[in-house]
Amino acid sequence: MEWEAAALVLSARPFGEGSAIVHLFTEEHGRCAGLARGGASRRQASLWQPGNLALVHWRARLADQLGQVTGELVHPAAVTILDAPLSLAMLSSVLAVADATLPEREAYPALFLDTVRLVALIAARADDPPMALLVAWELALLGEIGFGLDLGACAVTGSTSDLRFVSPKTGRAVSEDAAGVWRDRLLRLPAFLRDPDAPSGPEDWRDGLDLTAHFLSREALGQRHVGLPAARLRLRERIGAMISA
Repeated sequence: MEWEAAALVLSARPFGEGSAIVHLFTEEHGRCAGLARGGASRRQASLWQPGNLALVHWRARLADQLGQVTGELVHPAAVTILDAPLSLAMLSSVLAVADATLPEREAYPALFLDTVRLVALIAARADDPPMALLVAWELALLGEIGFGLDLGACAVTGSTSDLRFVSPKTGRAVSEDAAGVWRDRLLRLPAFLRDPDAPSGPEDWRDGLDLTAHFLSREALGQRHVGLPAARLRLRERIGAMISA
C-alpha cells in the first residue's frame, strides 16, 4: 500500500539509531504512524517537528503494517513561536490532544482542515493567541469522535436563552434559572462557545478548558484508562496562572 498526502506532524520520538516514529494527521487517512529512517538525524529532525505541515509519502507492504515515511516541509509552526510561551503551550496541547484521542486510520476530513487552520493561526497570532478557537476546536473534536455536547437548549426547560452551565453527566446545557441549587455541581458554559463573536478572556478560557477536559477525560480517554496529555494540563495551569497573577 502506498499514498502521498499533506500531513500535520503530531509527534515524533527517536527509534533505533537515528530513525524516528512519527504520528501524522491527514485528511484522507486520519491519524497514522510511520517510520522515518534518519528522522532523528540533524538533517531530518527539523522536518518532523510537531506542528509542521509536510507533504509525506507513506508506503508499506500491507495496509496494517507500520509504514515507512519520507516527506518535504510545507510549513513550519513551532519555530515561529519559540519566544511566545502561551502560543507554544497551545500548539503542544492541540497536537497532544489530537494524538491521544483520534482513532488510528479513521478519516476526519473536516477536523483535519480545522486543525491545520488552528495551528496556522496559533503560529501567526503570537501577540493575540486564539484561545477561544482552541476550546471550540476541542468541542468540535469531541463531536467528531462521537461525544458531542448538546448546547442548543436547556435540558430542563427547553429554553435557548441564558444558557450558562452544562451537566457533567449528560453534556446538555442548563440555563441560569434552571440551575438552582445544582449550580455548584454543573460545569460553566462560556458565552463564546454559544456565540463565536462573544468577547472572552482568561476566566472564560479556563471555564471552556475545564468543560472540554471533563468530557475528554471521561469519554475520549477514560475508555482507554489514560489521563489528559501533560501538554494539555500545562496549558490549563498557564491559563490559571494568568487569572491569579
